[in-house]
Amino acid sequence: MLKAGLTPIVIFNGVLWLFFTFAYFYQFAYIIRVIMHGDVKLPKAKKNHSYAFVIAAHNEEPVIANLVRSILTQDYDGLIDCFVVADACTDATAKEAKGAGAITWERNDLARKGKSWVLDYAFDRILNEYGDKYEAFFIMDADNIISPNYVATMNQAFDAGYLVCTSYRNSKNFDSSWISSAYATWFLREAKFLNNARMMLGTSCAISGSGWLVSAGIVRGMHGWRFHTLTEDIQFSTFCCAHGIRIGYAPAEFFDEQPLTFKASWIQRMRWTKGFYQVFFSYNGNLIHGIRSGQFASYDMLMTIAPGMILTLLSAFVNATYLIIGSLSHGFIATNAELAMCVGSLIMTFVSMYIVFFVLAIITTVSERKHIHAKRKWRILTNLFTFPIFMMTYIPITVVALFKRVEWVPTKHDIAVSFDDVMGEGAK
Repeated sequence: MLKAGLTPIVIFNGVLWLFFTFAYFYQFAYIIRVIMHGDVKLPKAKKNHSYAFVIAAHNEEPVIANLVRSILTQDYDGLIDCFVVADACTDATAKEAKGAGAITWERNDLARKGKSWVLDYAFDRILNEYGDKYEAFFIMDADNIISPNYVATMNQAFDAGYLVCTSYRNSKNFDSSWISSAYATWFLREAKFLNNARMMLGTSCAISGSGWLVSAGIVRGMHGWRFHTLTEDIQFSTFCCAHGIRIGYAPAEFFDEQPLTFKASWIQRMRWTKGFYQVFFSYNGNLIHGIRSGQFASYDMLMTIAPGMILTLLSAFVNATYLIIGSLSHGFIATNAELAMCVGSLIMTFVSMYIVFFVLAIITTVSERKHIHAKRKWRILTNLFTFPIFMMTYIPITVVALFKRVEWVPTKHDIAVSFDDVMGEGAK
């Protein structure tokens, strides 16, 4: 035994604990910043810019019209057009979108399915057919609904010089299940305590799924959309970080539909996790270079895409292995004190994870309580206890995604509500 009981397993656990503490401490600083200063304040826009909304829709007949109507009825004195690409649809998505007022195109390329390829198609066609009519594009998913002042608020950020900008992601079905509540909590936390804090501190944000805009100049300069991993959103965020394009944030609120079942959630998060691996292994070199150059945004993005859950699992595996082998050695390899320490480390690994996510749920719920629209009020309370469980299920997902081949699978959306329905707590 080494001095002061510093055996290899003690050193291993200590190093891992220190790494996690220092690696992610900055996110605690983000929380403190938001608690002290609230929401970012954007300067008043000097100009109302022209925008095109681009929506990729695959069999979204129940929900697409509500999104289109929420776009075309914006409180915004400027040009807004809405483009819907009905991608390999077998229902009346195109008819519903056109009836609601969208410029609608039908696409049937079965070899290149998915949102990223639809964006490539839409951008190319809009730029060719409409020239410089639009200064930026909004990217939304078909199940989204946007608040009446959404464009006006995002316009403030774009007018301030942000060529890429994300927004405040809320959910229209918080209380549908414990799964949807967990999703909603995570996205509220991501908007308020990550992107909002990043914006206030002058670093770069990250886009997530939908509810973001990109300058037409950037799309034109890339000659199309070149991000085709399973998570094209985080890939584009990482690309921006690696090329010095700062992503902004505006507290413009939109709502999307969350999965209801664990099975649907598992499939979706498996795709996300696999996509994060793809981005991490493709861009880690660029981000490390950025870190060496003193760019904090590169460090933040690296921590965002790095598979931290793998280290959690590694810690549990090493301690469990040491515990088993040490027990079988009858004191030759490990003392009783070391074995007890391994047991304690295993327990604390998962207990500490639960506590961290529990605290995050409390902070987010208290801070964003006015944004949580739930008819079943009891779900808000029970979510505090189930949210950590939901987040800990990322551990097996992280492992399986390493070895499993994952393909894009569309998520079914059928909660057809308007903005007024959501605000009236009518989502079921």
